[in-house]
Amino acid sequence: ELADSMVRKIHMLLHESLETAVRQRLVVNNPTNGTTIPKNNYPAKQILNDEQLEKFMEVIKADKQWHDFFYTELTTGMRRGEICGLRWEDFDERNGKLKIRRSVGRIKNGVLPIGETKTETGIREILLPPSTTELLIKRKENAVGNWIFPNLYHPEQPLNPQSAYTHLKVLLKKSDLPLIRFHDLRHTFATMALENGMDVKTLSTTIGHVSSATTIDIYSHITDTMQRQ
Repeated sequence: ELADSMVRKIHMLLHESLETAVRQRLVVNNPTNGTTIPKNNYPAKQILNDEQLEKFMEVIKADKQWHDFFYTELTTGMRRGEICGLRWEDFDERNGKLKIRRSVGRIKNGVLPIGETKTETGIREILLPPSTTELLIKRKENAVGNWIFPNLYHPEQPLNPQSAYTHLKVLLKKSDLPLIRFHDLRHTFATMALENGMDVKTLSTTIGHVSSATTIDIYSHITDTMQRQ
């Protein structure tokens, strides 16, 4: 059987295609309207709890090459391709903001593709914590190219997202922590943000979800707990 997420993607593709056909008067109506599609069944999320996060922060402190990258990730919750695609022109040091406008993909035919963000709302501007702003200001003083996090060996190129994933596993093993996915760092940020009082609308805008409803859907376990509290 197909996974519920795959059924939803197929439905979305058919629905949009047939909507275009209706607009072009090729068909009278869209037969996908009114169909029942399965709800999103998001897999259980692995996040770093407070104790594990402290441990991870201690490990990255000793890693001069990667500390800034992972600190920025944990304080912004960006997607892996988004943080790799940051350029210095996107950093507003005076106001402590970052513009997220592009994403770096997986290598194809030896080329690292640089394109748009995952969704339209992925193009956004986020307010940084003061500590992250200060970190990036210091980093900029020694910058050797246009990328905030360049390829370690070819600074004219952005960091390869796969390299970030591989090094995350190295750090997790070194600190004896669960081997979470890179995307789980994003979940860690979002979970801690909600638990510490950030409202859903602000979080949705910060991490670039299509809508607040998506954020509520994904983090319903947290919002349920907040409601009870």
